Amino acid sequence: MKNQSELGWLFVAPAVMILSLVGLIPLITVVNYSFFEIFILDARFWVGTEWYADIIGSRRFWNSFGRSTLFSAFVLSVQIPLGIAIALCIPKSKICIGITLALIALPLLVPWNMIPSLWLSLLNPETGILGGLLPSLGWPQDWKLSAQHTWAVIIVMDVWHWTSLVVILCYSALATVPAAHYQAAAIDGASPWQVFRHIQLPRLHHVLLMAILLRFMDSFMIYTEAFPINAGGPDGATTFLAVDLGEEIKAFNYGPSAARSVIYFMIVLTVAWMFSKTQGKLDRREQP
Repeated sequence: MKNQSELGWLFVAPAVMILSLVGLIPLITVVNYSFFEIFILDARFWVGTEWYADIIGSRRFWNSFGRSTLFSAFVLSVQIPLGIAIALCIPKSKICIGITLALIALPLLVPWNMIPSLWLSLLNPETGILGGLLPSLGWPQDWKLSAQHTWAVIIVMDVWHWTSLVVILCYSALATVPAAHYQAAAIDGASPWQVFRHIQLPRLHHVLLMAILLRFMDSFMIYTEAFPINAGGPDGATTFLAVDLGEEIKAFNYGPSAARSVIYFMIVLTVAWMFSKTQGKLDRREQP
């Protein structure tokens, strides 16, 4: 048994080494920088936890934290139910399944940095399809001056991009439901809601936790898609945590940006730990 365990570590060792190079070493470097005032990389002065105290005690941080949390709540409240609904509506034919999933997955193939450009071109009042259609529905041409409209654009853009992931994950779980369960439900005269509640939803528990965790981590630290839309405006209404961090990095404030990175990492790590605990509780409940 001991030899098998040692052999297992032998196979895992390359992955551990790669993860250490691409993850652990940069993390240690960032943590180290967060304790210094850095004018240039060769001229550093120890400041201890000063950057952490400044960030945690600033209203700017908590405002950005609130915006990021609210944004994640918005996109999760839309993407999770919508993803489940679309997954339930996918046709059962094998040919239709492949075509439908391929079409649904198309937004995931678009590079992140191209998504805001795509949506800005669609909203262009002169050349964009949406830019010519939405004004007739009351959409202002100067929508970038409105916090509500800017938020709406970023939320719709994120929903368009990432709902596909939720659909694919949910469909993969629904595909594991035995046909006998549906047959038994039909014999008992179960309604569609009862079938979903007692047959399909239990199969979705683990997948939904994974989808919520992945989408939370990505939406909570959104930057590539959000910043080009309105550069954090208007009046800082879309200045999320990652946008704050990006501004610090662009200003070459190495110490404060490193401290922000560590704080954001700890927030995401805490949420991931909470989801892990929830997953463990679900596993224990399902054990006979």
